[in-house]
Amino acid sequence: MDTLGLHVTPRVTRAVLLSAKGDVRHSAAGEHADPAAAVRAAIRDSGATRKSARAAVAMARAEPAGRAAIAKALGRPLAEVQFVDEGAAAVAVEAWNGAARGARHAVCLWIGDTVFAGILLDGKPWTGARGLAGSAAWLTLNPVDRQDYRKYGGLAAEVSDRGIASRIAWRIQAGDSSDVLERAGQLEAITATHVYEAARRGDGVALSVVRDTGRYIGMAAANLANVIDPEVVVIAGPVAAYADLLLEPVRQECIRRLAPGLADTVRCEMSSLGAEAVAAGAARLAASPS
Repeated sequence: MDTLGLHVTPRVTRAVLLSAKGDVRHSAAGEHADPAAAVRAAIRDSGATRKSARAAVAMARAEPAGRAAIAKALGRPLAEVQFVDEGAAAVAVEAWNGAARGARHAVCLWIGDTVFAGILLDGKPWTGARGLAGSAAWLTLNPVDRQDYRKYGGLAAEVSDRGIASRIAWRIQAGDSSDVLERAGQLEAITATHVYEAARRGDGVALSVVRDTGRYIGMAAANLANVIDPEVVVIAGPVAAYADLLLEPVRQECIRRLAPGLADTVRCEMSSLGAEAVAAGAARLAASPS
C-alpha cells in the first residue's frame, strides 16, 4: 500500500507518494503562505488520494492547532496522521538510500530556507528529550552577539538562504562590486541562488561569500561530528545542489577541526537525493515504524 509523506516548511510543502516497494510514484510541491493550502496543492499534484493507507508529515515543531489544520487538509482525523521530526526524516532517508547508506551512526545537516540536523544513533533517528536535538540552526560559531543570531540562530544567520543573501548585500553596501545586484535588481531581491550562480560565473565577491559559507558549514559539521562520533556527516537540502562549489571547502574545514582519531574516519558527503528527500524520509518512517 502507498504511503504519503510531506515536508512542510514556511515557504514550500513537498509531497511524495511512496510505493510499498519504496519507489517514489509521484512527487509535487505547493507554495502557499497557508500550510494547509500548500498541503492540499501538493497532494493534488502528487496524485495521492485518501486511499493511501499511511500519511506522515515532517515539519518543525507545530502547535496542536497547526497539526489539526494539516490533518484536515489531508482529509484525515488527526489520530491517523503521523507527525515526525524533519531532521529524523532527513537522516532516515539518507541512511535508507542516500549518502549514509549502511551507516549505523550518522548526521544529516540540512541547509536551505531553514537549518536543522538529523541524528542517527545505532540505526535509529534520535531527537533528544524534548524533540530538539536537531536544532543545528542555533550552533554557535563565533562570540559575536548579533541581532540576527538571536532571531535565527548563529549557524542559520550565516548559511541559510537568507543568511547568504544578507552577507553579500552587506558586502555590496560596503562598496564591493558584484553583478549579483544587477541580476537581482535591488538588494532586497537578492537570493542565495543569485549568489551561487554568480560564484559559478567567477564573480569575485560571490566566490568569497560562498567560500565563507563552506567554512561555516565545515565548522558546523565538525562540531556535530565531534559530539556524535558518526560514520558520516551528510550535507543536504537546497545547498547540496552547489556541491561543485562547496564540497571541498566544507571537507577541508571539517577535517581541520575534527578531534584526533576522527579526521581519518568520518566521511563528509553531499546529499544527492534532491528537494523531495525529507518528504520521502517521512513516508519511509511511516511505512517502517520502529
